Amino acid sequence: MTASGDSARGAGADGGAASRMMPAEWEPHAGTWISWPHYRADWPGKFEPIPWVFAEIVRRLAPRETVNILVASAGEERDARRILARAGAPEQGVRLHRIPTERCWARDFGPIFVRDAAGSVSVAGFRFNAWARYPNYRQDSQVAARIARVTGSRVDHVLLAGRPMVLEGGSIDVNGRGSLLTTEECLLDAEVQVRNPGVPRAEVEAALGRALGARNVLWLSAGIAGDDTHGHVDDIGRFAGPTTIVLCREQDPSDVNYRALEENRERAQGFRLEDGSRPEIVYLPMPAPLVHAGQRLPASYANYYVANGVVIVPTFNDQSDREALGILSDLFPGRAVIGIHAVDLVWGRGTLHCLTQQEPQPGSPAAPRS
Repeated sequence: MTASGDSARGAGADGGAASRMMPAEWEPHAGTWISWPHYRADWPGKFEPIPWVFAEIVRRLAPRETVNILVASAGEERDARRILARAGAPEQGVRLHRIPTERCWARDFGPIFVRDAAGSVSVAGFRFNAWARYPNYRQDSQVAARIARVTGSRVDHVLLAGRPMVLEGGSIDVNGRGSLLTTEECLLDAEVQVRNPGVPRAEVEAALGRALGARNVLWLSAGIAGDDTHGHVDDIGRFAGPTTIVLCREQDPSDVNYRALEENRERAQGFRLEDGSRPEIVYLPMPAPLVHAGQRLPASYANYYVANGVVIVPTFNDQSDREALGILSDLFPGRAVIGIHAVDLVWGRGTLHCLTQQEPQPGSPAAPRS
């Protein structure tokens, strides 16, 4: 493991972006970025097991790609190294970087990498404001730019109605060919956790097209109960290939999630991909309701993460764990599909996808999924 700081490189403006595209998550990675957990208030009364869950994530990813870990201080670095070593994470392939954070949800405040037509990687510079909900985000809002300096990537700031566009990585999912999946609840709500006030759907879609190459935006309705992001798509629906979408489906009509997930299912039946074809829709089960301290938690198998040679999937000591792992194994036949215990982790209102952010390899876009 090596520690590093951040080196500088210039940032660009939001222009000439039509040729840029966000690669699909299953395309080859240069590495994964995570932020070591330290903010105990995210897991009140349950923080002690959380670093060990992170260590298990690193142990599963590091043999296959570089895992870059953000730490705030020398003390945090020592703690992380000690836990990683005891958990059996390989020292080779892990790098620690002194970049402070308030929290550890790297999917949302980390850089969203894109590639241009020549295969060069840059960063789509969105603004992060803690889901328009929490006050502590000053350091998190600087992480994407600091990682861009570490990787030597240009930052192209994304504007929406003349202002920096607010967007979190967990609110979108892409197939790497021009289609993007998101929710109205997150990106278009005008009253609750409003990211970009007063901006209509057409302008949001145009900005996503300029920044991420998303010329075809597919709108689901709403997210699941317990999700404090107000509708992130990575808890309800994901691309699992260029033409395949997995959707969570609740079988119990009395469950609080049933109505929203059924509406999402009905919408998805009318979806068309960027070439006009219909996607294949595959359904993931929902685990039984998971409640802690009287609060419903956003437990979902859709919060999986696809890395080089592996898919890590949150599991919940639930009878549906095996079914979900089997479905995802069929969808990603070239990868090991591994469950990671997430009952403690989800008390923080997120799991594996929320904690990780991929850095794609430079090269041609639209690489195969397996």
